[in-house]
Amino acid sequence: MTSLILKPGKEKSLWRHHPWIFAGAVERVDGRVRVGDTVTVMSAEGQALGRAAFSPESSIRARMWSFDPAETVDDAFFKRKVAQAVARREALPELRGQDGLRLVHGEADGLPGVVADRYGDTVVLQLGSAGADKWRRAIANALAQVTGCARIFERSDMDVRALEGLPPATGPLLGEAPEEPLTIVENGVQYLVDVVQGHKTGFYLDQRENRRYLGELSEGRDVLNCFCYTGGFSLQALKGGAKSVLSLDSSAEALALAKKNAALNGWADDGRAEWREADVFSALRTLREEGRSFDLVVLDPPKFAPTAGHAEKAARAYKDIALNGLKLLRPGGLLFTYSCSGGIPMDLFRKITAGAAWDAGVEVRLLRQLSAGPDHPVSLNFPEGEYLKGLVGQV
Repeated sequence: MTSLILKPGKEKSLWRHHPWIFAGAVERVDGRVRVGDTVTVMSAEGQALGRAAFSPESSIRARMWSFDPAETVDDAFFKRKVAQAVARREALPELRGQDGLRLVHGEADGLPGVVADRYGDTVVLQLGSAGADKWRRAIANALAQVTGCARIFERSDMDVRALEGLPPATGPLLGEAPEEPLTIVENGVQYLVDVVQGHKTGFYLDQRENRRYLGELSEGRDVLNCFCYTGGFSLQALKGGAKSVLSLDSSAEALALAKKNAALNGWADDGRAEWREADVFSALRTLREEGRSFDLVVLDPPKFAPTAGHAEKAARAYKDIALNGLKLLRPGGLLFTYSCSGGIPMDLFRKITAGAAWDAGVEVRLLRQLSAGPDHPVSLNFPEGEYLKGLVGQV
């Protein structure tokens, strides 16, 4: 048996079932171990604490599979974990019948480094840790058996894999790679999802509930959607009866798919929709120079701070777009602003937005705090899993 021995006192976080063991907490490893191997975690006093995946190149030296040291980590373990994750979602009425759904959400489902999203009969799998990578085939088989989906496609091309010493890995694990974007229906709107080349697993499923809420508030409003990607918020605004929707993104490919999404829903020739390829930071200033103003502004940028070490630089970027977004809002207008940066906690994000409002010379009332949907749960033992933060404010 290979054992990972902790330094004295470093077992306390495991008693609270926090799943990460950092390199600084490790005294030594007894026995031969390879990348991704399962080890038994021991306290300095010799108490067995559980089973974990070993990652020698990562600052997170091990991730806990189980806090039961007697549990066997094998194919049956992963099938059981996947089945439990899927069952939890099936038990929630608001998630039943969704074409696009997160089936496995990493640590919150007891599977560190594993993300699985379902789009119709296709599951897109991301493996972001050495342990998850080691058990690729078992995890893919478990997803196929539990869901009955005909296709499992891997998109393990995230930057975080480099921190684990892992190369990118993409391609079909079951069935053929889709030749065309997949089609899903979300809140009454059809979306094309490019699972092969798109961001993340092809779509931002975590914003499902927030897109619905925005649509409910869009009737009769002039809407500006920044970092629109393939038009997620834009199309819900159009469905909700927006007077006009201007969508900005720097990616011509994303905008091309957004326009196809508009056409798919019968809005190809809708005079309410305008799509503009632009750098959002400069475009916000240009819109002010043009004298434009809006009733609702959406700011949903990419991840500015993957870790707390990037927080200071990211804070400046979040404040810049919030400041200029607020200056484009008419009195009574709504700001939907988001951060998907794990290095920016909610309290800091609120302070950043408050500072932007002060500098913009406007008073903002906070109407609602937003987060990811219920298929993206957060374990109370692992608060680091709460990455998506959103604020809705009214000028």
